[in-house]
Amino acid sequence: MLLPAAPAVAMDARFAASLKKLDPQTRLEQVCDLEAMNRIDRDANPYHPDRAKTDVVSHPVHAGDTVTGKGGAFRSKGRWYSFSFTCKGTPDHMKVLSFSYKIGEPIPESKWAALGLWR
Repeated sequence: MLLPAAPAVAMDARFAASLKKLDPQTRLEQVCDLEAMNRIDRDANPYHPDRAKTDVVSHPVHAGDTVTGKGGAFRSKGRWYSFSFTCKGTPDHMKVLSFSYKIGEPIPESKWAALGLWR
């Protein structure tokens, strides 16, 4: 599941309702995807993501209300970049309490298809 392309905005009621239908782990990954886009967009860097996924290169690890991963990717200006992250959510996995990340290298276009990425 991917987040809709939209400006960095607060979660709307439809998105919240759809999150409640997901299993708790998937729900946490989705709110962390949204937080990654919002945080990377507003922090001091040249990136403005319109997509983010926490599980592109490798699956994240869940421990209670926290998910960590080294295999995330986000798209900015038509290019994909890797990122690692730690994301702690609320017990219902509907909101993020803390989020940290590190942007990695650009993902070569030659690897996009194998990773399920697109322009």
